[in-house]
Amino acid sequence: MSTIYIDFTDIGDYEDFYAQLKEKIKLPEHFGDNLDALSDVVTGGLEMPLHIEFVNMTVDQLENFEDLLLTLEDAEEETEDFTFTYFLEQYEDDEGDIVEDEE
Repeated sequence: MSTIYIDFTDIGDYEDFYAQLKEKIKLPEHFGDNLDALSDVVTGGLEMPLHIEFVNMTVDQLENFEDLLLTLEDAEEETEDFTFTYFLEQYEDDEGDIVEDEE
């Protein structure tokens, strides 16, 4: 299974997201930078099996990219051999232990 990691450390908007996605996945020339095009390519245009993992997301990014997360979760339900996960950035708890939240 291929795994594509999208690091949200330097992603501030959808333009940044699509730029990183295009670096990691060979997308069709006609791909439009929008959620409908992303859904179409994931559900029928990419080689499977495939896992996409978002790492280092902030709580603000969870809100700003909620439609993106929902789009990929829907694609996961519709597409055999496609999985998707996302992780919040690491932080230290009150005891100084590093904690990484998984959604």
